[in-house]
Amino acid sequence: MTSEDDEQDQRDDQSLREDIVRHEWAQFQGVNNEGGPANCQGNWPIFHQMRLSQFMTWPADLLSSYGDDLNQADATGRNLLTEKYGRMMESTVPDQYRRDIAPYLPKLGIERQTRQEAIIDQQVAWAKEFRERYPRLGREMRVLRTSQDTPDSTSFETYLRGELSTYSARTLGLYERMIADMVSQGRNLTAETILFTVKQNGFNSLDEAERAQS
Repeated sequence: MTSEDDEQDQRDDQSLREDIVRHEWAQFQGVNNEGGPANCQGNWPIFHQMRLSQFMTWPADLLSSYGDDLNQADATGRNLLTEKYGRMMESTVPDQYRRDIAPYLPKLGIERQTRQEAIIDQQVAWAKEFRERYPRLGREMRVLRTSQDTPDSTSFETYLRGELSTYSARTLGLYERMIADMVSQGRNLTAETILFTVKQNGFNSLDEAERAQS
């Protein structure tokens, strides 16, 4: 493969990432929120920055599979963003979740939940490690654990659980493989994701961004 081919692949991957973020944004606009649309539903720049940073860490096959998930959701009348935020309510407002949300969500088997929890454990460990190394940047993150959830604050753990629960079997398998590869290579997904975020804000490194925080 030539360098021109590599550059074209990179452009194709970036185009797919942008398509996925726009697709998520479209579904996000359909998420019903008590009291009307949430402030974040009107903040495209922040949504774009945060979601693009996440997808910058994903390999092409995972991107493609998740893009297919979004397309399939549209075709079958599902909204993956509605499902993701609905599942978070199991922890933040459990009574309302059991009454109004759970009956309408796809059921997840024990094997699926076990696989997700293994991923979540690893990612929470990475997030904790990142916060310890970059405490100022870490202050801008969600609280870490489900035990810290409140009706007004959703933890990283709960958010991730909600998101993983929307993935198709194929997408979850590819995501598992990405996590396993990162573990074997000594990488940290939280650090890589936030690096892409701070680069969009004009910083060259996490250390530079950490020093710039007040």
